[in-house]
Amino acid sequence: MIIVTGATGKLGRQIVERLLTRMPADRIGVSVRDPQKAKTFADRGVRVRQGSFTDPGSLAHAFEGASQVLIVSTDRMGEECVRQHRAAIDGAVAAGAGRILYTSQMGAGHASHFQACRDHAATEDALRASGVPFTSLRNGFYASSAVQFAAQGLESGEIALPADGPVAWTTHADLADAAAAILADEGRFEGPTPPLTGPQALTFDDIAGIAAGITGRTVTRATVPDTEFREHLVDHGAPAEVADQLLGIFAAARAGEFTAVDPTLADLLGREPIGMSTVLREQAAGDNSDQ
Repeated sequence: MIIVTGATGKLGRQIVERLLTRMPADRIGVSVRDPQKAKTFADRGVRVRQGSFTDPGSLAHAFEGASQVLIVSTDRMGEECVRQHRAAIDGAVAAGAGRILYTSQMGAGHASHFQACRDHAATEDALRASGVPFTSLRNGFYASSAVQFAAQGLESGEIALPADGPVAWTTHADLADAAAAILADEGRFEGPTPPLTGPQALTFDDIAGIAAGITGRTVTRATVPDTEFREHLVDHGAPAEVADQLLGIFAAARAGEFTAVDPTLADLLGREPIGMSTVLREQAAGDNSDQ
């Protein structure tokens, strides 16, 4: 049985959907904080059990009988994040899982400028120490994050953000397809995968140009000093720690941590990954439908 955690989240839900196209539902289980939110999966024959990384005792039941456990990383950062991931790893080991998979990120490293990448590196250390075979999915940076960062600018015509660097933006849909393919072909990757990335590494200057071409409107890129961007975030209610973490994304991009473009994702998908042009075109179509 394959167990997927976080199956009511954006990535986890799509991974389970892809698995259902590859294998019988009774071979799939999900560990979720609120089983009611996974009722649609239960109705389709997926085993749904309550499990939380903050309640290690719950994971013994949630992971029972697992041959593989896919740990979808939490949305926390720092020591709390790593502590939760360690609890999930310990739970998978205790359940006798033959392989643990984990949604990491390209750029994972102890010296990264981005806190999440340092957390991923610490989690990968815990996976190595577990003694169980593992696969760490080095996912490309989510394309939806680029859209969120640029959303206000796409509407106003000026994307005002800190200086950045090229990022191989990658969609949740493609990463879900890849995770399902790797789960279905157990042992295909040992340890960290190559970067699972979209087809191009793009800066926000590039994104502004693509958006202008799609919408037919002028979209420019303005560089905002880091301190000004941080102050803006804090003034609009972001905790200082969160503001610093978001700034870390831009510092990491400037350092080239998310630049790599690799063919592995395309090989897993059997097609070219979805590009930013498609993402922005769908975003524009959605915005127009709301008007």
